Amino acid sequence: MGLFGRKNSSTATLDTAAPVEVDPAPAALSGTYTIDPAHSSIGFTVRHAMVTNVRGSFTEHEGTLTLDGANPGASAASIDVKIASIDTGIADRDAHLRSGDFFDAERFPVMSFRSTEAEALGGDKYRIIGDLTIKDVTRPLAIDLEFNGSATDPYGNQRIGFEGGAEILRSDWGLTWNAALETGGVMVSDKVKLTFDISAIKAA
Repeated sequence: MGLFGRKNSSTATLDTAAPVEVDPAPAALSGTYTIDPAHSSIGFTVRHAMVTNVRGSFTEHEGTLTLDGANPGASAASIDVKIASIDTGIADRDAHLRSGDFFDAERFPVMSFRSTEAEALGGDKYRIIGDLTIKDVTRPLAIDLEFNGSATDPYGNQRIGFEGGAEILRSDWGLTWNAALETGGVMVSDKVKLTFDISAIKAA
């Protein structure tokens, strides 16, 4: 039914067993939403030593979504991510990622995405296209998203949810550090998978 034609089950909940109200008319979903970092995640997966994956996330981020119920293609997104918040579960690795070999977090503390267009792909699937800036490099990025629904939470907040992902080559943004392996190949793959799980609250 699409982004502005879907209603949630009244049994959905958020951190509590209290009931959640069914959405009002689809047009009511139009508006500006603030991403809720406590219930959202921005993560990544990268191949390590050719044989396994390292997964991590950025724990500090903020952003807004603007939804247009009459014209979903006019919707927009803006996200800022604090590089220093990178977390792969190993402190030494995180410190290396923050260093000049990778993100150089001291000089470039924020990674940002600003959308330039949006596209409905059918059903609850969408693509948002924009500019991703890492360090001092800005390049286009397309993110495929699925609309998970909307609900009024037990605190009276109207929420929407999306999840999705994208793939990038880190070298396109100047992240080129690597180390050769004795058995052939390199320590860190160029390809990085990005994942997004977003919950956002409608502005009053």
